[in-house]
Amino acid sequence: MQMERVAKGIINLNPLTKLLAVLVLGVISLMFPSPWLGFGILLALMIMAMIVKLSAVFYKLIFGFGIPLTLMLVFIQGFYSTKNKTVLLDLGFAQLGLEGTMYALKLVSALLVFVAAFFLMNQTTKTSKLVAALIESGLNAKIGYLVLASLNVVPQMNRRMKSIKEAQESRGVSLAGNIIHRFKTFLPLIGPVILSSLIDAQERGMALETRGFGLKDVKVTSLTQVETTMLDYAIRIILLGAFIGVALFALFGT
Repeated sequence: MQMERVAKGIINLNPLTKLLAVLVLGVISLMFPSPWLGFGILLALMIMAMIVKLSAVFYKLIFGFGIPLTLMLVFIQGFYSTKNKTVLLDLGFAQLGLEGTMYALKLVSALLVFVAAFFLMNQTTKTSKLVAALIESGLNAKIGYLVLASLNVVPQMNRRMKSIKEAQESRGVSLAGNIIHRFKTFLPLIGPVILSSLIDAQERGMALETRGFGLKDVKVTSLTQVETTMLDYAIRIILLGAFIGVALFALFGT
């Protein structure tokens, strides 16, 4: 019950609080002199993913993206960085440097924190709530609609693709087989998906216009209500404090 309460609290946070967390956590991971703060934040995000029951997808994303990224950056920075002074490994034809390796790990930790935090925000936040919060904070309603439409376009196309594939399979069209066969059966599906998306965008635009979306000097209202609780304010203060503290440490602590 306690875990469910914590998960509910995370999900119900104001979207702007989550967006601020994404930016601050990523920036302080990059600003901190060593990579250990970033990896510590990443560990905390992993625990948070377990709490909100997204651990399987989360781990797949982080390890699938993080392992090749780490190998690539450590190879480039570790062997060829001009910052290298301390030799960790001497291969004869090349030397692995401590300074370049640590810098590569710092870059990896910061990128993974950005990716992980944004993934959790995206998975625990309804798009409508995010856009409503942005509009309430002063964002233009038309820009908010563009953000909403942009975030929804991929899920909508995936749903249409799935329904069209099911319709094709019900008509006896085989979508299994080798890559070439799958590519040939996939091509005819693209046209209906794109066409239906364009029709949907036109119909949505007409519906918005009939509801007065383009009127000027009128207060825009929304069915989606977003609340800012005391927990949101507390988290924002902690995030801003962490940002100031890390910035001061990065400037004067080294």
